[in-house]
Amino acid sequence: MSQTDADVPSTDGLSTDGQTEALPEATVLFAGDSGDGMQLTGSQFTLATAHAESDLATLPDYPAEIRAPAGTTYGISGFQVHFGSGNVRTPGDSVDLLVAMNPAAVKVHLGRVERGGTVLINTDAFNDRGFKLADLDADPREDGTLEGYRVVEVELSKLTREALADTDLSTKAVDRSKNMFALGLALWLFSRPTAPALEWIGEKFADKPEVREANRHVLKKGYHYGETTEQFATRYDVAPAGLEAGTYRTIRGAEALALGLVAASDQSGLDLFYGSYPITPASDILHELSRHKNFGVMTFQAEDEIAAAGSALGASFGGQLGVCATSGPGLALKTETIGLATMTELPMVILDVQRGGPSTGLPTKTEQGDLFQALYGRNGDAPLPVIAPDGPADCFRAAYEACRIATTYMTPVILLADVYLANGSEPWKLPQAADLPPFEVDFATEPNANGHAGENDENSGAHADGTKNGEAAFLPYRRSTETLARPWARPGTPGLEHRVGGLEKEAGTGDVSYDPANHQHMTDVRAEKIQRVARDLEPPAVYSGAGEEAEGGDLLITAWGSARGAVEEAVDRLRSRGHAASGLTLRHLWPLPPGLEKIFARFERHLVPEQNNGQLVRLLRDEFLRDFRPLGKVQGQPFTPGEIVEEAEAMVA
Repeated sequence: MSQTDADVPSTDGLSTDGQTEALPEATVLFAGDSGDGMQLTGSQFTLATAHAESDLATLPDYPAEIRAPAGTTYGISGFQVHFGSGNVRTPGDSVDLLVAMNPAAVKVHLGRVERGGTVLINTDAFNDRGFKLADLDADPREDGTLEGYRVVEVELSKLTREALADTDLSTKAVDRSKNMFALGLALWLFSRPTAPALEWIGEKFADKPEVREANRHVLKKGYHYGETTEQFATRYDVAPAGLEAGTYRTIRGAEALALGLVAASDQSGLDLFYGSYPITPASDILHELSRHKNFGVMTFQAEDEIAAAGSALGASFGGQLGVCATSGPGLALKTETIGLATMTELPMVILDVQRGGPSTGLPTKTEQGDLFQALYGRNGDAPLPVIAPDGPADCFRAAYEACRIATTYMTPVILLADVYLANGSEPWKLPQAADLPPFEVDFATEPNANGHAGENDENSGAHADGTKNGEAAFLPYRRSTETLARPWARPGTPGLEHRVGGLEKEAGTGDVSYDPANHQHMTDVRAEKIQRVARDLEPPAVYSGAGEEAEGGDLLITAWGSARGAVEEAVDRLRSRGHAASGLTLRHLWPLPPGLEKIFARFERHLVPEQNNGQLVRLLRDEFLRDFRPLGKVQGQPFTPGEIVEEAEAMVA
């Protein structure tokens, strides 16, 4: 490359040319074909924004089809970034800048753009062929479609080809670099640093020097274009956010889930075994965990979902931390094994990254449709703990907590994440190992020396003193008086031989039993064991927007999982309009945390937004016999605060 390539002004400061306008927040959406590199462009813009110390939230939006026909609406890939100097909790209600690589991107995403916002289009794709592929009857620049928006036309393909005219790259390779031109221009427009992207390019293409230099060159050309063109009278700057002091990194939910599992393994001293069958969108957890073999992590790609679940349960039987992950269709296939884990009372963690259903449904779009499946989707009475993280970074804590509950109470645990959480990212303050909740695991080492005080099961022939028929014996279902958990015994430990399997167990001894009274007793005690998990839980905090818990009010908005950000931002808007509204986000969906009855009694009306057609709302109605009003959404997109505000104002009108 020429010497002038290095003459990019420092992007850590602001250009002195033109006018710079300070913004409290902004939202940018990159959209184009799957082959246009929109996910890469968005992730690099996110990285630069994190280096600029802004708070942020992202929404990657993938097409379901693999390599859908270029230029079609169903092949559009998008990446939305909302960043600001304040507390950013959602990817944004509306978009300030849409970077559209073709007409289909405009058709699909124009509805997200704020009226008066900017639409930057790649004019090289705005031709008769592009309009036909997008099923457009006319040029949206001429038929009034873009009226009311600020349209910036840039010949991205042409400018990229001119910038790389002196290289030996093929035309296809050159055209694939136009996303770097768009990235450079967007970085300039919002005063983001180029250094992180340039460093990433250097690492990504370290073994392909020509490709590396071409991408670096084009990114700089895009940045220079912003400085020299007269199409932008104003440049924007978003000040750093006032984040709590500490070391931060951006993290995606899938990465956070994986790291939470690794932390649980390290803190407990258990080897982590992860059995998985590839399924969108849970596969990224497998990819991340496979990078951490130095922590003793073993990953296994099974031939199907049933084998993945069976391998995880087998690892738990062998004394390891057995984990598997899937999405809704795979959870259905794992049901029998989860029931076996319930019967054998072995710790097992099942991560469900929910997506649109039923069946294959919307495999790349988000939904919260698996709550009923997690709560009730097993034969017989087989309750188990269900928890849900409320943000990409919170996935770390939720995964850690799921492992701790599973081993403490000797039970399978289901963690309900979703596509929005798994693919989305936000700043994450790196935790200190010493600050993590204690995580101790005790294995039985000899008969009746397992730390359990035991229970007296009159119908089992086993007694609290640990004898059977007058002889010392290992009682695999002799329970802790505190947690009702049975002891965890590694196979091969002398004197701890015991039977496991799907048939009902005799209390205490673990022998197969068909006794009616014993089955009633064991069913009841398994359910009571799960209810005792609530003893470890704190009452959830009510969000009032003022930093203090509200005494009560007109409306309480109760949600779960990834809806938290939208709910809290909606509460802020409602309170600014004079409504006595508050928000509550449930992390523990079963057993429900303590204190909910008193919280619900303080509010006159109740709204429950969730990305399904009413699942948590039915659970709450059943448990508390109150008038909880549902707000369902099954469109493959997360809630926006505006949608919740609209419904809330209708309720209190």
